[in-house]
Amino acid sequence: MSWLSNLKMSAFFFSMVFAISTVATPKVGYSMEMHNFSPYVDKSGNISLPPDFRISMVHLGSWLIPEGDASGFHDVYTEAKTAIHYRKTGKFPDGATIVKEVREAKFGDYTTGKKVGYASSNIKLWFVMVKDTQGRFHGNQSWGDGWGWALIKTDDVNKNTSTDYKKDCLGCHVPAKDKDWVYVNEYPTLVAPK
Repeated sequence: MSWLSNLKMSAFFFSMVFAISTVATPKVGYSMEMHNFSPYVDKSGNISLPPDFRISMVHLGSWLIPEGDASGFHDVYTEAKTAIHYRKTGKFPDGATIVKEVREAKFGDYTTGKKVGYASSNIKLWFVMVKDTQGRFHGNQSWGDGWGWALIKTDDVNKNTSTDYKKDCLGCHVPAKDKDWVYVNEYPTLVAPK
C-alpha cells in the first residue's frame, strides 16, 4: 500500500471511531444529571430501595423499639462516601442515601442473658431518604425540607407508599430538625474514632 492509501485508511478509521463514539456517548442532560445525583431516584423523583444495601453500604447504627406500631429493630445504612463526608463536614452531601430497615423483634433466653432481643428475618418495611440540596422536585409531595422521603413495604419494593412526606414521614423526625432531620447523635459511624 502506498503512503496515500494508508493516510486515506487512517482518516476513514478515525472518522468512523468519532461517529461511533458520538452516537454511543450519552448526551449530557437531565437523565445523566439525575443519574449522577442518585442512582436510586428517577427523573420524576421516584425513590427506589437500593439493591443489596446491607452489603454495599455501611451500618450507621440501630434502634430497638420494643412495643407499638414502630416496634422492632431499626438498622440504618448509608454509603461509605456519605459517612466519610459527614465526618469531615458535619453535613450530608447532595445525593446521600439513608436506608432504615425495620425488622420484627424477637426475644429469648440465652446463655448471655434472659429476654435477649434479636432481629428476626421478618422485614416489616424500609424508609429511604435521599439528600437534595438543590430542590429538584418542586410539587412532588415526596420531596421537601432538603430530602426525598420514601416508605417502602415488603409487598412491592419498587413503590413508595408515602404520598405526602409531611404527613407520612416528617412527624417522626421533628426532634432531629436541627440536625437536618436525621438522628445523627445515635449513629456512631458518623463520628470519627478518637
